Amino acid sequence: MKKAFAPLLLTLLLGGCAGYQLGPATPGYLRQVHTIAIPTFANSTLVPRIEVLVTGTVIKQFQQDGTFRIVNADVADATLKGEIVGVNRSPTRSVRGNVLSTTEFNLNVTVKYTLFGRDGKTLGSPGAVGGGTSFFVGSDVATDERQALPLAAEELARHLVSQLSEGW
Repeated sequence: MKKAFAPLLLTLLLGGCAGYQLGPATPGYLRQVHTIAIPTFANSTLVPRIEVLVTGTVIKQFQQDGTFRIVNADVADATLKGEIVGVNRSPTRSVRGNVLSTTEFNLNVTVKYTLFGRDGKTLGSPGAVGGGTSFFVGSDVATDERQALPLAAEELARHLVSQLSEGW
């Protein structure tokens, strides 16, 4: 009786794991994509030289994630094209007694992106992603904002890679 019960118990316990797989869990429309090319993003904002910072941060995040390899466009399964559409600063905290003077800002960076297959057709639907951070104001707001941009770009890159590699 005990010998017949053990395989039945083992089957019931391990039956719930039947659908799991090891490895990346990419969305269905990206099953055949293993390599991605990422050309420098376009910049539609008034912030100079931000496109290289954002593109480089996205590439580093893809390399850390490991779901897709970054390669040149001529050998890639897909190409990720992006456009930086917004860099916005909004006040978060003001000085006590003077609401016109700000001590802390939120900085948000927004990118629209599209993933193209080797044949030039769009894979999935185009998307948009954003990343942000906050920074305190010193003597020069422009310099403080410029120093906060890499942190906002890192969060943006995490969101973008998560959307593509996991589908959400």
